[in-house]
Amino acid sequence: MSKDRLSRALSNLAGLVSRLRGPNGCPWDAMQTDSTVKMYLLEEAYEVLDAIETGSPEDVCQELGDLLFQVIFLTSLAEERGEFDLEEVLEKITEKMINRHPHVFGEASVGSPEEVSENWEKIKNAEKGDPKVSSSLLQEVPVNLPALLSAHRLSYRASKVGFDWEGREEIWGKVKEEFEELNKTILNSDEEGIEEELGDLLFSLVNLARHWGLNAERLLRRANQKFIKRFREMEEELKSTGTELDKATPDEMNRAWEKIKVNTG
Repeated sequence: MSKDRLSRALSNLAGLVSRLRGPNGCPWDAMQTDSTVKMYLLEEAYEVLDAIETGSPEDVCQELGDLLFQVIFLTSLAEERGEFDLEEVLEKITEKMINRHPHVFGEASVGSPEEVSENWEKIKNAEKGDPKVSSSLLQEVPVNLPALLSAHRLSYRASKVGFDWEGREEIWGKVKEEFEELNKTILNSDEEGIEEELGDLLFSLVNLARHWGLNAERLLRRANQKFIKRFREMEEELKSTGTELDKATPDEMNRAWEKIKVNTG
């Protein structure tokens, strides 16, 4: 990495945003606000995830650039209001990361990734100051996270103070218990109960994944991608037999789907 090249590239992108927002710039960019840009920020973040999971390095590179543009755009809006600038953003995150890694930049020593994580939480809590005036343990989990990821983060944070199932067998038992409760509500056609028990079952499944070192958000994203891939292959299989998707019967679609499953494993 060339520091001079990096400095020029970052400065050029920040200057480009200022040009877009400035006199004789872009009318569309000039009318954007934090509220409008935050949605693009979220959209670009998900496109980065998609590129990481299914794209090429070139795709990842491009999507990371799009995400960085949104970050710098939001920073530019704050700078216009006199709140902070890009230099302060970069300086603060650098300072924070140095402080959070005393085993790299200080005298601390660690024996495992788990110990790094524990130290991270201790340092993070110390940065907040007086624990008596700190917010709820769970309040730090962003409310706008996707629901599965939020459930993972909430239960993970609760586990840090010992509020957790003891192990995989215990949480597996909880999943089966929630499934039986859902089954009862379905048998009773209890729509309100079904809604609640489905939520409880999903939350339990998230924790089962967590106890196996997995993240339910990532698992479901992978399952979604697998469904998309197989659905497309099913369409192609139907076309190979002279049947368009919108003309296929449920039986024809199921036969094509099962054939794809057998072929792909």
